[in-house]
Formats: sequence, C-alpha cells, structure tokens
Amino acid sequence: MLTTNQELKRLIDELWNKLWSGGISNPLTAIEQITYLIFIRKLDEDESLFEGIYPEIKDIERERFKKGEEDKEKRVPKSELRWRNFSKLKNRDEKLTLFRDFVFPFIKELNGEHSRFTHAMSDAVFVISNASVLDDAIKTIDALYVEIEKDAKEHSFQDIQGDVYEMLLNQLSQAGKNGQFRTPRHIIELVTKLVDPKKDDKIGDPACGTGGFLLGAYQHITKNRKTKVKNPKLHGYDIDVTMVRLGLMNLIMHGIDDPQIENMDTLSKEFNQEENDTYDVILANPPFTGSLNKEEIDTTLLLKKNNNSTKTELLFIERIHKMLKKDGTAGIIIPQGVLFGAGQAFVKAREIMIEQSQLKAVISMPSGVFQPYAGVTTAILIFTKGSTTKDVFFYNMENDGYSLDVKRAKIEQSDIGDIIEKYKDKKFKGDNTKKAFFVSKEKIIENDYDLSFNSYYEEEYIPVNYREPNVILEDLQVLEDSIQSELKEIKSLF
Repeated sequence: MLTTNQELKRLIDELWNKLWSGGISNPLTAIEQITYLIFIRKLDEDESLFEGIYPEIKDIERERFKKGEEDKEKRVPKSELRWRNFSKLKNRDEKLTLFRDFVFPFIKELNGEHSRFTHAMSDAVFVISNASVLDDAIKTIDALYVEIEKDAKEHSFQDIQGDVYEMLLNQLSQAGKNGQFRTPRHIIELVTKLVDPKKDDKIGDPACGTGGFLLGAYQHITKNRKTKVKNPKLHGYDIDVTMVRLGLMNLIMHGIDDPQIENMDTLSKEFNQEENDTYDVILANPPFTGSLNKEEIDTTLLLKKNNNSTKTELLFIERIHKMLKKDGTAGIIIPQGVLFGAGQAFVKAREIMIEQSQLKAVISMPSGVFQPYAGVTTAILIFTKGSTTKDVFFYNMENDGYSLDVKRAKIEQSDIGDIIEKYKDKKFKGDNTKKAFFVSKEKIIENDYDLSFNSYYEEEYIPVNYREPNVILEDLQVLEDSIQSELKEIKSLF
C-alpha cells in the first residue's frame, strides 16, 4: 500500500525533516519521539481502547500551573490530555507545556504502576523543546491519519496504520549497529508460515527489537479469526531499552493490549533460568556480531563454558534451544557463516540443532535481503527440540520479491511461495541439481555437520550434441563462397 501512496511517504518524510530542523538529528531519538506522538494519537483514535485505559476520565483531574499564576494551582480535567483536545490549542507554548508536563507523563504510567510498559517507560524523556516543532509535528500526524482513513476504504485501517509505523521504522539508519538488523516484514511472514504458531502457544523472541516477530506471530494466529485473540502468550526480550519501548508501543498500536517485552540481555547471567523449557515457539533474528562482556555471559551456556565462544550468533542458538520445551519449534535467522564455520563452537552449535533436535529446514537467502542496512548473507533455520533429525529440507532462495540492491524495489520474481509450498508438501522429494532438495542426517554428519547449500548441490550436466567436424567445415566453406560471390557483385557496381 505504501509503495503506491506517495502522500503518505511525503508526510512521513516531512515528519523527519521537522524534527531534524528542531535539532533532533539522531535517527533513533527521532523515531522514538515520533512514536510517542503517533501512540498518543492512536489512543484517542481508538475509542474503545481509550475508555478502557482511562475508566475515570470524567472524574479525575490533574494539576498544572498557568503562566503568570505560578502561585495558584489550576485544575484541568483529564479529558484535556486527549489528542483531540490539546492538539487544537491555539497557543503553541501552552500546547508544549501541557504535552510535556502532563500528557507525556500520563502515558508513561498507562498500563498501571506494575506493568512492563510503565517499567520500560520510567526513564523515557520527551525531548521536543521547540513549541513550533511540536505544533507542526502534531499537524503532520493529523494529516497522516486523514490519508490513512482514505486508504481504509480499501484496506484494513489497522493494517495501514501498521504500515505507516513500519515505514517509520525503516528510517532507522542506525540499524546494523552491534549486528542488529530490522527484519523485513515479508521475511517475518515467511518464517512464521513455516513454523505455523497456534493460538495457545507460548511464543518468544530473546532479541525482539521492535517486536516484528511477535507481531508477525500474532497476525498469523488472528488472520482467519473474526474475533480478537485475548491475552496472546507473546514474550519478548531486548538488551536496548529504547527498542523495548518501541516494541511495546508497536504491539499496542497493532491491537495487543498488554504486551510482554522486557529489557534483558538473554545471554547474560541475569536471564531467568525458569524460562528454559517453557516455549512452544521461538521466532527470532538475533544480533550477529554483538559485543559481549565475557564475564557477564551465562555460564550455563555450554558453547561459552566448553568452547569459550562469545559469538552471539552461536550463543543465541543454544539459548533458543534451551528456552524451547520438548517438541517446541524455532524459526531463526542466522548469518550463513554459521552453516559452514569450521571452528569447534560452530560445529557444536550445528550439533545442537541436528543431534538434540529435528533440524527441519535450511533456507539460504541472498545477500540483498537486508539492504539497505547491510549486504550480509543469511539463512533461515527451522528446528524442533527433542525430535530426531532425518532428512533436512534445503532451499536456495534466489529472489524474495524485491530487487537486491539498496533500493529494494518490488519485482515479480519471488521464491517465497515456492518455499512454503515445497516445505509443506509431504510428497516433495527434490533433486540436488535444483534449488530445493533433501539431505539425509547421515550425509550431513559425514560432512562435519556442514549445512551450506553448495555442499550438497550438484551442477546439472546437460550434454551438448555437436555436429561432426567435417560437416561444420563444409558449412563454413559454403558460407565463405557466398560471401566472396557477394563481394564480387558489389565491386562490379563501381
């Protein structure tokens, strides 16, 4: 939808430019501030949610000082904190004061004193200090919602609103720092469809960022349901508190009332070991090259204890395996180096998925999937804890439906539908001269647990039938005679 609505794109760019001109040049800070505004606008737009969150809206009042009357306390109805009311204030300075001192502190305590949302928001700061910048941003967000309402005639209002937020997240030019890359929505949908989480599953992501995989699981579960799924069992963790805030607001804006995302390094000693063996599904794209304090790494992780590994892409494989209950399934994205790395820790990580799990699928993806953030080559791994690996499904994705350069323009070629179809087809056997085939566990073990596609792919030999040399020479002579004859005719004309 957003690829065709140029007005939405223009308004989003305008938002960024307004904050930039107001002195907010850090992209992560800008997206956080914009998110606060959209979040507050969203609360007012959704009447049922609003009344549920503010049950005493007509009775409770807040105190504030009015300019010039600092010695007198003025009481203001809480209803003035609603977007539809404070956004219409003519005095920009009064609007900034009301927002900064009352509206923003109010949303920080939105879900109650003991909620994860309130805890995550405890250190949040509203940094827009210019009254005209705030006023302009509010007007631009209102214009965004006008456009959303226009497109809502053909698309789900919530989906379009989510698209707007996704587009804002796309602007995170700092993505890629410490190996963190935002996962494209269509890749999240692919992994989710392959794992196929169910309504009552406990679903987790140990490095959830802005909550993309948790949201993808929720949307997958609710896609064919006419009623809202209440209290979905979604649990996320992230080491960056800003990402936790963005993730919480992202899930709330997509209809999840009380999301469970915690600020936690799940590779550290602080991680609650009671979370082990409890998850039905793990969906994750953990950071690839994060820097870790060796002293803080959880010593129950054997890849650290026995192999002295500090590579996050390996440690997260073990962490995810530990979090899964027996017969629980993981769908994770890893750098392709994990598939064939020769170091002892690399081999042990692959052993965990093959010997202590049923490794179901290895899907290699092209390097452009994470453009414009990076050209890193990645793969999707699907494994089920406690089951026995037999034959592993391999697929070499060549196209994901978008160009593989920094523009990531939509194209017609895509292997995604074919991947899902072949993976779920019980009769499919494959051919290792094609892009999809199966490899036996025994063959993988013989190959030192190598999981790279090219280790098992065979170039298809297509014999070429050439004509006999004497026939070719005769044809060449006929051609030569014809050329000489034509040259003589041309010379006769002069």
